[in-house]
Amino acid sequence: MKIAIATPAPPGTTRGNRRTALRYAAIFRALGHTVRIVETWTSGEHDLLVALHAGKGHASMRAFRRAHPSRPIVLVLTGTDVYGGLDVKARASLRAATCIVTLQTEALRELDRASRAKATSILQAADEVTRKAKGKRASFRVVSLGHLRAVKDPFVLADACALLPSTSKVMAIHAGEALDDEHRREARRRSARGSRWKWTGPCRHACAQKLLASADLFVQTSIAEGGSLALSEAIVTGVPVLVTRIPGSIGMLGARHPGFFAVGDSRGLARLLARVEKDSSFRARLERESRRLAPRFAPEREQAAWRRLLAGL
Repeated sequence: MKIAIATPAPPGTTRGNRRTALRYAAIFRALGHTVRIVETWTSGEHDLLVALHAGKGHASMRAFRRAHPSRPIVLVLTGTDVYGGLDVKARASLRAATCIVTLQTEALRELDRASRAKATSILQAADEVTRKAKGKRASFRVVSLGHLRAVKDPFVLADACALLPSTSKVMAIHAGEALDDEHRREARRRSARGSRWKWTGPCRHACAQKLLASADLFVQTSIAEGGSLALSEAIVTGVPVLVTRIPGSIGMLGARHPGFFAVGDSRGLARLLARVEKDSSFRARLERESRRLAPRFAPEREQAAWRRLLAGL
């Protein structure tokens, strides 16, 4: 088929929807299809449209439906749509979609009955990265990946680090682009000399993989996630993870994962950081959980899911 992927993230950015579009393009090409990525679909002889984000993909879906009334549309719910409140445009996108894809199972609960009937979940896969030998490193390295914006609640980790005792060896690295001046100023202030939390700025995928490979622990503090690719990558790399107890994480890890903390709970996160640093048995338990979950995020599993979906269309 000739497939168009509409993503709201422009070329050259490291934002999640652009990375997802590039990954999907690679999967579809491996399955024998031709692919074009656009920000907004306006025209073209495509057999199928894959639209990322219900609200931001609405214009593309509407134009494609007008041009090709009988051709299928796959709508991928990427997070800020399904957990940000489904507005009029988003609900219209749900109705117009031939098939709906969520990035983890819990997102299905957010859909009405008609939308759920044509929805399926496909976890985003990640390639395994070999972890680096720790050697005699003086610090306990905590890594967090994600752009600095409100929905990621990035400074909860900084607050938690500030609550740790002076004897702690925790050093936290947060990599990601600041999407507004307020977050940029605050990140620079909190990265001042002597802080346990350091912001590195924007980070390409290869850089993120290196950070994960060197990490003793991965932390995600988001208020909402559609299905975090950074979390997938931490899991397949075998890094222990601490994450906020939100539907997007529960749908990926399961409700009984031992590394959950409440949204915005810097004190709870500080307690967990101290426990992971000092309690080797708890740290080993978290590592075992990542290894147990890793097969869920195997690239061949994601590709097979898309092969079945596209064949059905």
